[in-house]
Amino acid sequence: MTLTLRGITWDHPRGFDSIVAASRTYASEHDVEIVWEKRSLQAFADQGLESLTAQFDLLVIDHPHIAHAAHEGLLAPLPDGEGPAAYVGRSYESYRWQGAQYGLAIDAAAQVAAYRPDLLPEPPRTWADVLDLARDAVVLWPYKPIDAFASTFTLTSGVQGYDGGRGRFGDPDAFAQAWDVLGRLRDLVPAECSAENPIETSERLATGDRWCYAPLLYGYVTYARPGFRPHRLAWTDIPAIEGEPRGSMLGGAGLSVSAHGVHRDEALAFACWAGTGAVQRGVYAEAGGQPGHVDAWEDVALAERTGDFFGGTRRTLELASLRPPHPGYMDVQNAACARVHRGLMEREGAAAVLEDLDPMFATLGVTHADR
Repeated sequence: MTLTLRGITWDHPRGFDSIVAASRTYASEHDVEIVWEKRSLQAFADQGLESLTAQFDLLVIDHPHIAHAAHEGLLAPLPDGEGPAAYVGRSYESYRWQGAQYGLAIDAAAQVAAYRPDLLPEPPRTWADVLDLARDAVVLWPYKPIDAFASTFTLTSGVQGYDGGRGRFGDPDAFAQAWDVLGRLRDLVPAECSAENPIETSERLATGDRWCYAPLLYGYVTYARPGFRPHRLAWTDIPAIEGEPRGSMLGGAGLSVSAHGVHRDEALAFACWAGTGAVQRGVYAEAGGQPGHVDAWEDVALAERTGDFFGGTRRTLELASLRPPHPGYMDVQNAACARVHRGLMEREGAAAVLEDLDPMFATLGVTHADR
């Protein structure tokens, strides 16, 4: 008799089609069917996991939820498996809490840059060059609250040279430099960017000829595939700081297992299978996924099919920043997103915004900086 598991993922071909295709392959080899549902990108970012772990055996989640979910006993620990070297950058580490692994980085992402190679043969490599290009009114930057926060975290971490959010939001001088760049960029992109997310910006870049570049947005390999949209996007590292594309706020998605599922062992078996290199570079990637396993990031055939999406952005992933792991982090992030966005919209100075951000992050302390 076929066993049925339930899973929840997020609503985009990258997040849904890939895991569904992998599940079908798994079902053909095992007597296990997995029925997947999806939720919005916004819910993926900020919805709590209490109700979801009661309903679903498998969950594709955002890593900042790991500490709270593990602390509350919502997720089952996974085998350590291949370890951090098997996944790009710090992706594996991002799903770890107090010595245990609570997710496998089946999807790796960070803020990167996108451009139209037919309109812009060579993208800008420094922030000065970005602002020069933006003066030609051809640049987009999605900065709805969560993305405004991500960009601020990215640039602050990049300028100061270490992860933001440890004991305070960031070094005052680094924050001031980051805020100045983002304020200049805000004034040079369309006002409607303030309500856009990376998918909406990618759609605008890929469906018309008005815009040619975006310097900070989470990468979507689907837009690098020929035929997905009228125009293919190329993806590359974020603009460099002191010669390196450092500081990008790590995103991506991890596959986790509910601690409350009746068929927990079967769910764990699928999660471990889905995170292997063969699956990640195979059926998962072929169905539009954006794998976390280095086998996929180094696969020559996959690079050819995606316009070298992985090679073009890997340095950014390797130098990405991590948000502070802490059970109370999501409440802090939600408040910080609103504060950063308000500061940008009202053109506030750096000092006033940082004065509010620092106490938020101080509540997290520094004791959880090491996982």
